[in-house]
Amino acid sequence: MSVIDDYVAAQETSHQPHLTQLVALVRALAPDAGAKISWGMPTWTLHGNLVHVAAGKHHVGLYPGADGVAHVADACTELGLKHSKGAIQLPLSAPIPVELVTRVVKFRLAQQRAKASG
Repeated sequence: MSVIDDYVAAQETSHQPHLTQLVALVRALAPDAGAKISWGMPTWTLHGNLVHVAAGKHHVGLYPGADGVAHVADACTELGLKHSKGAIQLPLSAPIPVELVTRVVKFRLAQQRAKASG
């Protein structure tokens, strides 16, 4: 097991399905990214931080940074998702919005790759 799998296993059972799906999605989209726990959250890195995820009280948080949230802010609003400058709340009462997560992770991958190539 990885440190991220350990994190998911340590969370409330109510959060584990969403976390498991979110982790699997990020892993599939960013297979070359490193994975670690940073700031107490599962974190993927590629030329710096890519995205973080974490269990909240009644949601799972996706933390793609300010640019990542700005890239999908309109879609978040349309889907009724709470979001702030660097975070998107994915409520446990609704399915993971796979298309939105895919869009933001792909954006962050492109952003980080561009950063690395200078």
